[in-house]
Amino acid sequence: MADPHGFLHVEQREVPRRRPVPIRLMDYREVYEAGDPEQLRRQASRCMDCGVPFCHQGCPLGNLIPEFNDAMYRGELPRAVELLHATNNFPEFTGRACPAPCENACVLGINQPAVTIKQVEVTIVDQGFAAGLIQPVIPERITGHTVAVIGSGPTGLAAAQQLTRAGHTVVVYERDDRLGGLLRYGIPDFKLEKHHIDRRLDQMRAEGTRFTTSVEIGRDISFEELQSSFDAVIVCTGATVPRDMGIGGRNLDGVEFAMDYLVPSNRVQAGTQPGPGEAVDHIDARDKHVIIIGGGDTGADCLGTALRQQAASVTTLAIGAQPPADRSESDPWPTVPRIFEVQSSHEEGGTRRYLASTTGFVGDDEGRVIGIDVAETQFVAGRRVPAPGTEHRLDADLVLLALGFSGPESEAIDLDVAEDGAFARDESYSGSIPGVFVAGDAGRGQSLIVWAIAEGRSVAAEVDRFLTGTSRLPEPVRPHSRSFTC
Repeated sequence: MADPHGFLHVEQREVPRRRPVPIRLMDYREVYEAGDPEQLRRQASRCMDCGVPFCHQGCPLGNLIPEFNDAMYRGELPRAVELLHATNNFPEFTGRACPAPCENACVLGINQPAVTIKQVEVTIVDQGFAAGLIQPVIPERITGHTVAVIGSGPTGLAAAQQLTRAGHTVVVYERDDRLGGLLRYGIPDFKLEKHHIDRRLDQMRAEGTRFTTSVEIGRDISFEELQSSFDAVIVCTGATVPRDMGIGGRNLDGVEFAMDYLVPSNRVQAGTQPGPGEAVDHIDARDKHVIIIGGGDTGADCLGTALRQQAASVTTLAIGAQPPADRSESDPWPTVPRIFEVQSSHEEGGTRRYLASTTGFVGDDEGRVIGIDVAETQFVAGRRVPAPGTEHRLDADLVLLALGFSGPESEAIDLDVAEDGAFARDESYSGSIPGVFVAGDAGRGQSLIVWAIAEGRSVAAEVDRFLTGTSRLPEPVRPHSRSFTC
């Protein structure tokens, strides 16, 4: 283990400092300053190398966390890089965009702050690239089998990389002009700078994966044509249909889905043109009173973006009560607790309101939103409903709906759809058509990036077995399985 007494000597949890708020609001760069190597070594030493490492169960990928903590404590970067990539294709993505369920399951977290697993992970991969330790893995043989992957998000990329390394010819189809799915245009640069995606794509191209951008299934090529041209097809389109609010004034100008705000804004930062069906001009929050409905990660991304655009004010509304600061009895270790979270965007400004039920949108004579009606949330028979007599109005020039996603866009893909709105599939990730597989949010519904990569790796093993009769690829999770930490 890293240090048998490390968790006793180093009780304080330390992470790299975030750049000062006034400075980081002037740009879209990642918010963290460069880490201190000695600080990281101290934090790695806190890992207890538990007899039963619950962090393995907390991570859907089954990352070898005590092992790579030990390697970093000892200064063995090559070993740490190898251990990390044994289970995770893209630790630079999870190390930045994953909420770290592994840390919630850390045994040290029972009575001390958990080990900074996420920070150790992202440091390993960043230092590994800088040291030239992460190189293309060229397949030993080419099988002659072909696979089409629809979607270049983390699920599609993980599946493509695994199958390419197994020797299959893989083509990834992406409808946007650049690869990465929501990693590219859904997540702002202050959380994930896009050169991390490009660096990994360069590795995948060198390994033999082929990519085709600006190709939409159903518009540029039919789903049937794709099936007839490839031995197997994997649907990794994500769950991109946003949840809506069926209340009065919903159609007013200025009431927008969160992604209709974030994606064009991220395109501007990337210097790219609008995609199919997107507005020519992005939505600018400058000098506007912005209200964000929804208190999750997407809402925080909208908050950080609006503040960088110099909004006059930003208010985030959540329909439920403010979570407690610490674990409650209903969220015992090692489950993921519902606790009050302060993301980097929350540090930067804005107001957060809880128990806020939106009852309607208010517009002017020109059809633009000028406010929203809000009431206090009360709980009746287990349902959250507006409390009579508590209604009041908030000024708003821009309202962003960050309410999550209901499922994949299914019109162009001729697969059966399950009751939850996702594409139906069985335990082998097979969809309703032989030779067609479904993975990631398209099959499990909206979930975490770590689940997306885990399912990409798993579906690759199933496709490999479908094509060759057997597979040596690892299988971290089964579809429909639920970790007790998620």
